[in-house]
Amino acid sequence: MTEIWGLTGGIATGKSTVSHWLHQAGLTVIDADLIARQVVAPGTTGLTKIVATFGESYCQPDGSLNRRKLGNLVFHDATQLSRLEAITQPLIQTEITRQLASAKARHDPVVVIDAPTFFEVGYLIDLVDHVLVVATDATTQQQRLQKRDGLTAEGALARIAQQWPIARKVAAADVVIDNRGTIAQTRQQVVKWLDTNKFGRSNQIK
Repeated sequence: MTEIWGLTGGIATGKSTVSHWLHQAGLTVIDADLIARQVVAPGTTGLTKIVATFGESYCQPDGSLNRRKLGNLVFHDATQLSRLEAITQPLIQTEITRQLASAKARHDPVVVIDAPTFFEVGYLIDLVDHVLVVATDATTQQQRLQKRDGLTAEGALARIAQQWPIARKVAAADVVIDNRGTIAQTRQQVVKWLDTNKFGRSNQIK
């Protein structure tokens, strides 16, 4: 029987690093961020609908989505974000459901659904047995996001505000990975979680 875990955290809390480690350890990881990019790639129904909704200016000269411009719009306007999610979320949900069904058909022992807005979208909680949250403090989160994406403080806070507060996610988690310290300390927690549950091969994490 397949055991299904949700993996989430706030933007720039270190979730992607943990997800990478779990993949290295041999766990099946369904990456909602990757799927979100795939469903709006050039030539897709998703991108066609986005252009029809928001305009041609949200497309790059090479035909790809202008992510920065669209992000600047939707993360400062809840109505526009809702319009975007009405296009993308059904497509993402369909692909996550398809990948999960494939993993179950293969009898994969553990599947991790990695999603930054795991709680916010609603439906994912019904697909999993447990939830693991990667957390850090608010100040560190903001600083990491500004540095990573080249954002102003205002821009970083606008993106953070679109997600549940970290404390709320932590309260709803079955397991919390504390990423306020060094990367080695975070890795040690992940290894312990894998070994305790006898998931994958923790010695393959680099």
